[in-house]
Amino acid sequence: MTSALGSLSSQQRALVDQWLPDASVERDHSWGLTTTTVVEMTHAGSRFIVKAGGADDHHIQRELHAHLTWLHPWTSRGRAPALVHGSADAKVLVTRYLPGDLVLGSTYADDPAAFRQAGELLALLHAQNAVVDDDYERRENEKSLAWLRQPHRIATATVERLRAEIASWSTPPATLVVTHGDWQPRNWLVHQGVVGIIDFGRTAMRPASTDLARLAVQDFNRNPDLETAFLDGYGTDPRDAGAWHRDRVRAAIGTAVWAHRVGDEPFEAQGHRMIAQALSSS
Repeated sequence: MTSALGSLSSQQRALVDQWLPDASVERDHSWGLTTTTVVEMTHAGSRFIVKAGGADDHHIQRELHAHLTWLHPWTSRGRAPALVHGSADAKVLVTRYLPGDLVLGSTYADDPAAFRQAGELLALLHAQNAVVDDDYERRENEKSLAWLRQPHRIATATVERLRAEIASWSTPPATLVVTHGDWQPRNWLVHQGVVGIIDFGRTAMRPASTDLARLAVQDFNRNPDLETAFLDGYGTDPRDAGAWHRDRVRAAIGTAVWAHRVGDEPFEAQGHRMIAQALSSS
């Protein structure tokens, strides 16, 4: 083992040694802004990804649940990494390496064909099941208000406007589907023109439209052709006007506050842009 695994707990290291004995570290893919460690390793001639969370991590357990419950439409097609080992208690998992480079920062970031594939893949995930939740909207409103009570750099007047707007919203029943939770080119890989998906730590039951929140502010605004291609692949537009506005405001608040907490200033700035754009449409 090398220093790339130095942040793993003794329990996590023991499990990795047990699951991948004598494996060698090839590359550290850790983001650095959170306590999550992501390491590419080689064992018995095959490549794997080891992902381990810190003491306060909540994403690994959700990622394991996603692998065990919801990812078959993608893994069966080779479009997402397959789970090999995992421990919810130890907050560590091993998946087979999915070849490819991030769409973000590549020429594929402006390729409608890549976005069409992303739309097709998202439709497969969303189509698995749907439930009606009478309390979803109220819970999400409370979460957004809780975000606003945390440290952030949102202007005081904007915070007051956000709180007043959230208080004015109705709370109708919501139809929830399996969502990725962070659907954007940062979590898409492309290999020989084929798009695959990674990072399932935010996968949960939500309205389908929530998976379009980051794309709308980042990619669809930059190039409307990408939106057209994505929706063509998805098959329809899941955004209802009223619910979509609420989705955008909530996503904007969460982005700005979370990014401030972890010190990701570019992502924080995006959150502030998301807030301004969402409020301008109210």
